Amino acid sequence: MNFNFLKRARVAVLPAALFSLFIVSPARAQEEGVPQVVDEVVAQVNTEVITLSMIKKEMRDAAEALKAQNKELTDAQAQAEVAKRQNEITATLINEQVLLQKGKELGLSEEVEAEVNKRMLAVVQAEGIKTLEALYKAMRDSGINPDDVRQTLRVESMKNYVLGSEVDRKIYLSVTDAEIKSYYEANKEKFRKPETVTLSEVFLSTVGRDETEVKARADKLVAQLRAPGADFGAVAAVQSEREQNGVRIAPQNKGKIGTFAIEQIGSEAIVNALKNVKAGGITDPVKTEEGFMILRMDERTAGGDASFDENKVREAITISRLDKERENYVRQLRREAYIEIAPPYKEALLPLLEKNAPATTDDLPAPTKKDDKKP
Repeated sequence: MNFNFLKRARVAVLPAALFSLFIVSPARAQEEGVPQVVDEVVAQVNTEVITLSMIKKEMRDAAEALKAQNKELTDAQAQAEVAKRQNEITATLINEQVLLQKGKELGLSEEVEAEVNKRMLAVVQAEGIKTLEALYKAMRDSGINPDDVRQTLRVESMKNYVLGSEVDRKIYLSVTDAEIKSYYEANKEKFRKPETVTLSEVFLSTVGRDETEVKARADKLVAQLRAPGADFGAVAAVQSEREQNGVRIAPQNKGKIGTFAIEQIGSEAIVNALKNVKAGGITDPVKTEEGFMILRMDERTAGGDASFDENKVREAITISRLDKERENYVRQLRREAYIEIAPPYKEALLPLLEKNAPATTDDLPAPTKKDDKKP
């Protein structure tokens, strides 16, 4: 759908009556002739509308996500925190809608659907499930609607493809040789080979347990693992309580968790625990939200000097410019769109839209079309 005939944004106000969706119960209609409001249109974006029920659903999802991040929050506390962001959530939905419509205009629907199928099949493989149908059944049995999941993936993929092809790729290709050389000279620290660590763990959960007792058990295991001849993998297979889908994984992986660049480890407590540990060494117990980790340094590789790689420098410049350029792009889409805000919401939403509420929460560069050259 092409709206290029609209040369500038039109943010208007319709009569309040036009922004309500009504349903009339037959009995009440006969007795009183009074319609009952069941939903309300908050904004119109070209031919699509954003309703109050859509906003409330986003707020419920956000509250659930907030509780998952902070298990100490009650339902009421999470909902109250999210309620403070209702206007931001609404502005984000408006931005999302112009991106989705642009994606359809660019003919990305088939590519997005293929991406959704690919991601669902990846879940099938990761979970060891034989077919998509079996995955969908398992989801339904867990109270999850597969159609809702697919739609969420569809929306996120469409936003990513639009921003990737219309913004990210153009930034990447527009960077000049002079800019690349200048950025590298000014930011050599970013291009040093990072120090990496390969780790294994014994994890002890504190969920539903006395933390002091779990810590005492962790201390005993550290002493055992530091003793001459100790077999970390064998101990992890028996003692580690890390689970995936309700099944302990240590008997299979012997506690191995992978290789990481030190600078990419998000936990300061873990970084500090690893600071002076050499290959083969065992850390003291590290307290986490869910329990205690005992880490073994399987391998430690020192960082190196900075080395010039044009593609990496170009990618770094692209990432440094993404936020501003994505905001500019979404602002332009809104200018070209026909947007109308319901009177009760106009005063709160217009300032947010004018200063560009975030179009997406994604942190990484988005994928581009398959026939495009990728960064």
